[in-house]
Amino acid sequence: MAKRENDSFSIQDLMKTFIKENNLSKGMQKIKVEETWAKMMGPGVATHTTSVRLQNKTLVVQLKSSVLREELSYGKDKIIKMMNEELGSEVISKLMLV
Repeated sequence: MAKRENDSFSIQDLMKTFIKENNLSKGMQKIKVEETWAKMMGPGVATHTTSVRLQNKTLVVQLKSSVLREELSYGKDKIIKMMNEELGSEVISKLMLV
């Protein structure tokens, strides 16, 4: 009969190991960036956002409203800083609003 190991691991540690072993970190970052955009910008901006994607450290956000696009363009540096702080690493270096 096989001996059972008594080592216990948290689900968080197991998920981190799984993501690292299967090279899923970039995909997970992209998902987390989308969630973080909606969380940080709030429901008002999220409803006018059609797509959020990360391409080579550039966050590309497509917006329905040209007025909102213009307003957000004034605070690009602040948005990048807030997003990186929330993500926990320097994931975004440039923001494009289209």
